[in-house]
Amino acid sequence: MANTAERAPIPPTPDPPVTTPVPVRPARTPPTRYLGALVRRHRLAPYLLLAPALAGIALVLLWPLLQVFVYSFQNYGIPQITGAAPIQWVGLANFTQTFTDPEFWLSLRITVLFAAVAVPLTLVVGTLVGLLLNRLGKKMAAFVSTAALLAWSVPPVAATVLFYWMFNPDGGLVDWALSRLPHWLVGNTNWAGFNWTTTDALHMYAVLLLLVVWQAFPFIAVAVLAGLKTVPVELYEAARVDGASPVRVFRQITYPLLKPIFLVLLLFSVIWDFNIFTQTYLLSGFPGNRDEFNLSLYIYDKAFLFPPSYSLGGALALIFTLILLVVTVGYVRASVRQGALA
Repeated sequence: MANTAERAPIPPTPDPPVTTPVPVRPARTPPTRYLGALVRRHRLAPYLLLAPALAGIALVLLWPLLQVFVYSFQNYGIPQITGAAPIQWVGLANFTQTFTDPEFWLSLRITVLFAAVAVPLTLVVGTLVGLLLNRLGKKMAAFVSTAALLAWSVPPVAATVLFYWMFNPDGGLVDWALSRLPHWLVGNTNWAGFNWTTTDALHMYAVLLLLVVWQAFPFIAVAVLAGLKTVPVELYEAARVDGASPVRVFRQITYPLLKPIFLVLLLFSVIWDFNIFTQTYLLSGFPGNRDEFNLSLYIYDKAFLFPPSYSLGGALALIFTLILLVVTVGYVRASVRQGALA
């Protein structure tokens, strides 16, 4: 037998080289993605969207309000602005001077009485026009609402000039019309050449009342009309079937459903009618009769007429703001308790 050939030894397989694993760094999160996750987690998107508007409000309103607050405790006027006299802290002296001034209480009483008449009249006229628009057809309602909004869009200066021309004693339309009516209807007053703005405060504020209502009622009417469109028609149809009168329908259906809207309109009207300045300034021929000053004219007189006292004007502005805040907050709280506002 042949000898079996010896097999060659198999060389050992070399071990693979040992390699040290390189640590893999996790992918770095971009800053924008991190900020986006932070915004979503804390629901900050609405606040970021409001931030530019809030910054603008702070710049335009809060900073001047802070300055007015500081001035109200100082003696600050033309000498302090020019550097002829140093600024002095007077504490509550400006507020004490205001509360001891009989003209302040007279102007406050005039402002409150005017608002007490103008606000309800504006709401009533605006509501009636809104109900009328709701009953008209689409084309006629669009025409009437557009015509009414023209009065609301007229600038206060232009509207005041228009009313001043209408009540002008030299050829004014109102005096001309009243002078041609029978005496049993308009009294024994000689209306030809009658001066509405300088005779007394009552006649001047009567003209101002007509002007304010004429300019303000279109906004009320359109707001009421928008609220009426949300009331289900079935409620009115059911009330009509039951034989309810229009007054009862308004009292039991329209007013309860639109009460939040009426409350907001009431607050707006109070704030607007307390802040009447331009119309009163032009109609009264400022600085005319001081017995005709409302609170806005009184503040302007003390703050800017010679000698101007910006510190006294700042104190008056704070008092005016606090009055409106008390009225607004008190009314809102009472409305929330009654369940009119959520």
